[in-house]
Order: sequence, then structure tokens, then C-alpha cells
Amino acid sequence: MDTLRQVLDRAAGSGLINEAQVRPLEAYLSQNGFVASTQVAVKAATSMEASVEDTEAPRFVRGFHDVLITIGVLILLAGVWGLGSILAMLPVIIILAEILVVRQRLALPAVVLSLATVIWAFYTMMFLVEWQGITPSGTAWVLTMLSPLPVVMGAFYWRYRIPIGLSILLLSFFAFLLTGLFYLLGYAAGTKDFAETYPAVSAVIFAISAVALFAVAMRYDLSDPGRVTRRSDIAFWLHLGAAPALLYAMLGLVFVGQVDGLLSLERMQTYDSAAKVLAIVVVLMAIGLIIDRRAFVTSGLVSLIAAIGSILSRGEIGGGSAVFIALSIAGAFVLVIGVGWPQLRRLALGPLPETLKAKLPPLR
Repeated sequence: MDTLRQVLDRAAGSGLINEAQVRPLEAYLSQNGFVASTQVAVKAATSMEASVEDTEAPRFVRGFHDVLITIGVLILLAGVWGLGSILAMLPVIIILAEILVVRQRLALPAVVLSLATVIWAFYTMMFLVEWQGITPSGTAWVLTMLSPLPVVMGAFYWRYRIPIGLSILLLSFFAFLLTGLFYLLGYAAGTKDFAETYPAVSAVIFAISAVALFAVAMRYDLSDPGRVTRRSDIAFWLHLGAAPALLYAMLGLVFVGQVDGLLSLERMQTYDSAAKVLAIVVVLMAIGLIIDRRAFVTSGLVSLIAAIGSILSRGEIGGGSAVFIALSIAGAFVLVIGVGWPQLRRLALGPLPETLKAKLPPLR
């Protein structure tokens, strides 16, 4: 049975009330005898919805009204960018955010405006670098482009409290620290590209960073196994970054020195290499099933298609249609996982201890 606090947390996560209003409302309703009746109503509603709703349901679309407003936002921003410059987008983003996020609390436009802020920060830094006549290269260029993102997204999240805003802030902070570390290591080693000069060490560092990012995402996930608060939305966006990071960290460890060829059918020269890619993708999909996050399925699709295509081409199966056969097999594989997700989750969770199951999202 849900408590009154859980109901109010869900309302805050849906944008109906502010998070700061949860505690005062809880105290007021409790004092006025609304606890029991609310719990009964919520129990009836949630028991009916549990069989059809999925626990991974980020709240960024609440109706076609959101879609219509978002289309208008995209068209307006594109027009402003074309008529003026990327610099002119910032005041427009702020005005739209004040109206659509602060006042109307529209979720999908908030996501678009968050991504637009990232684009603005990136292109503004590129403009400033070109204007100053600075020509950084390699790691230094990446570090320069990333440098404004943590500050800009920190201010953006502080003002608007959008889950994707915090996720982008954390992702950009991780990326900035990792790039900065590679830059310092390269400076100490006397090389402009530390990752290329020392691929094995770089693969280990990247793998540790990917696991750390995944741990942060899981911290948010495990704090809300019922996925009724904004913490679940933050975890959703973090997993979209952590899943591909884990995938390519594992590929980097397995194929040290061959990273450039991981997505190329021509570079996968043996059945053994393609089989390793398939094994890594399957492991990540199993992780996704256990924690109930489909980002771990989608993140490996390109590598999955490349591995299947390599096996088919090396075995001279399908001739010139090997790529399309690979697409068909991968598509069918994803559909099977998507349709059978609840049953596959049940199988994946079966061997796990009960104490761990209790911390994970419930089976549906």
C-alpha cells in the first residue's frame, strides 16, 4: 500500500507540485485526516495499473499538447539560429524556459530546451575559440569544448530542476574530468594523444570511469525502486549515457589497440572477434534486464549488427545481402526482447538472492 508521502512524491515527479511543497502538504493532509482515504484510493489505482504499466516510464510526454508546443519550440529556435547566430539562442531559451518550464511545467519542451542549452554552449565555445584564433587539437580541443558545459548546465539545473538537466550536468562533469585526466597524462608523457600512444592504460581508465558513471546512475535507481519520483527520471537519462560508455569500455578492454575498427565490418577479420562483440552485447542486455533498463539493449545495437554482419560475410552467407540479413536478425532479436521483457526479466532475476531482488524494480 502506498503511503501519502509516496503519492505526493509521484505528484512532484509528474510536475503537478514542486518538490518543496511535498513535506508541507504531507503534514497538512495528515493533520486533517486524509491519510487513510488517500491510501485506499491509491492502492486501487496502482493495483489496476501495475499489470499494464512499465516501471521504466520517464515522464516527458503528457499529451499531444506537449508535442505541439515542442514542435513550436524547435521551429522557433531553428529560425532564431538562422536569422541571427547561435549566441542569439540563449535569451530565447531562457524566455521559453521561464514560460514553459517554470510556469506551465511542460516536460517534453523542458527536455528539448535542456538539449538546446547544450548545443548553445558547445557552439558558443567553438565560436569563441575561432574568434580568438586559437587552434587546439586532439585532447586539448575536446577539453576546451567541454569546459563550459558543467557550469552552464549547473546554472540551468539550479534554476529549472529538470531531471535531464542534472543528468547532462553529471555526464558533462564526468566527460570533462576524464578528458582532463587524459590531457594531463599526455602532457606528463610528452604526447598530444595519450589514448593513442598508451591504448591499454587508456582502456582501463575509461572502463573505471564508465563503471563509476554506472554506479552513480544505479544510486539514483536504487533509491527509488518503485520509480515514482524524479530520481527515477534522473537515473533514466544517466543510464542512456552509462550504457554506451560501459559497452565501449568493455570493447576497448577486449580489443586494445583496435578501437577504430570496432564498428567496421571490414575490420572484424575473424569469427572470434565478432563472437566477443556478441558476448559483450549479451552481457549488457542481461544487466539491462536485471535492473529493468532498456538503454542497455539499444546501446549495443550498432555493434550487434556489425558482429552479425561480420559472421555472415566471413561465412559467405547471403552474398551482397549480408548487411540486410544482419539488420533483420538484429531487429527480430530486439523485438523478441521487447515483447518478452517481463518474462525474460523473471528468468534473469530467478537466480539472484532475495535481498538483492527487494532493491530492484518489481516484476510486472
